Amino acid sequence: MPDWEKSTLFRAFRHRNFRLFYMGQIVSLSGLWMQRVAMNWLVYRITGSPLLLGTVDFMAQIPVLLFGSFTGAFLEGRNLRKVIMICQTISMLHALTLAILTLSGVVEYWHILILAAVIGTSDSFEVPARQGFTIRLVEDEQDLGNGIALTSTLFNVTRLIGPSVAGMVIALVGEGICFLMNGMAYSATLTALFLMRFRRPLVSESTKKGVLEGMKEGIRYVAGFLPLRNYLSAIALVSFFAFPYMVLLPVFAREILGGGPRTLGFLMGATGLGALAGSVRLALRKSPVGLGKIMAVSCILLGITMALFSQSGIFPLSLLLMACLGFFMVSTLVSCNTLVQTLVDEDKRNRVMSLFIVCAMGITPLGSLNAGWLASNIGAPTTLLAGGAVSFLIGLWLLRSWPVMWALSEPVYRKKNLL
Repeated sequence: MPDWEKSTLFRAFRHRNFRLFYMGQIVSLSGLWMQRVAMNWLVYRITGSPLLLGTVDFMAQIPVLLFGSFTGAFLEGRNLRKVIMICQTISMLHALTLAILTLSGVVEYWHILILAAVIGTSDSFEVPARQGFTIRLVEDEQDLGNGIALTSTLFNVTRLIGPSVAGMVIALVGEGICFLMNGMAYSATLTALFLMRFRRPLVSESTKKGVLEGMKEGIRYVAGFLPLRNYLSAIALVSFFAFPYMVLLPVFAREILGGGPRTLGFLMGATGLGALAGSVRLALRKSPVGLGKIMAVSCILLGITMALFSQSGIFPLSLLLMACLGFFMVSTLVSCNTLVQTLVDEDKRNRVMSLFIVCAMGITPLGSLNAGWLASNIGAPTTLLAGGAVSFLIGLWLLRSWPVMWALSEPVYRKKNLL
């Protein structure tokens, strides 16, 4: 019997399709994180403006906010593997186009803005599709929470690898090679998707509802169930005020810490290391019991850590704080994801998870634009300090509300045999 069959940490690896997807994503996500670092550094090198840096992030993620609720209802009853393969192909072409523009020396800011909008539109379909697809990869719902946490672990392992490599590649040969490597890396996930085999049909035979009707039903369902409503509201607020700290890291790397692309790579790598530790911690959990309290405490500590980082001008201390920030950020995000995935009714999963994506990702571009504008007017340190204070208050609100939310959640978990 393979080790993962007996392991608590790797029990989702019992499922072949999950293993395939995981292996492909190791390569693809490492390339994606390289591109994110290179993109931020390229924009800041060209413009020197925190506001324009935030605008690129806004353009890349605003389609998730605009189309996220629509795509969740649109994807009901569709072949999610085909949707993801199409979106991955678009992402590959996006990265290769950016590589050609950069390596030829003709790249301009408006090129990056247009390409950011293209990839954002693709992501508005791919990200909700991935959330629904995870259920197909992990066939036993008892392993679902572990699968979500392991996926987050992978995301953060690659966040540790990608930025560190990107910092060295940018310093040696420039940003264009990072984009080229990312374009080539997408072939790993495409191959994994092609090799998957499923026992059940991927396309639902049930009658599909109209998109607008499905959207309204999903919103009514969330609004009528207090735990889902509170968790999604909290993650939306944290996404607006706290998560955009990433877009300001080039400012801290160069202006506050006096470094360059390697400094930026180390800061993002430290975040990835902390996030990896947070993901592993959650992957070891066997039950969703107590996750609401973990999410609340993580919000509180995320706020404190952001406030401390905003005032640090010492590189080793900043690295330590970035690791803590990554730990509490992923603890907040993965706890919320797992809570929503385990509480939602199966027939409403795609629609509710699309709302989660809107709250967790779609709100972030507005926060990035706001953070860039604030940093241009009051400075990056004060902007992060304010974001940390809001996250702290959100955590206190969740902690106070948790006993009531748990009383409403417990019957759902008992019905699903998760307790």
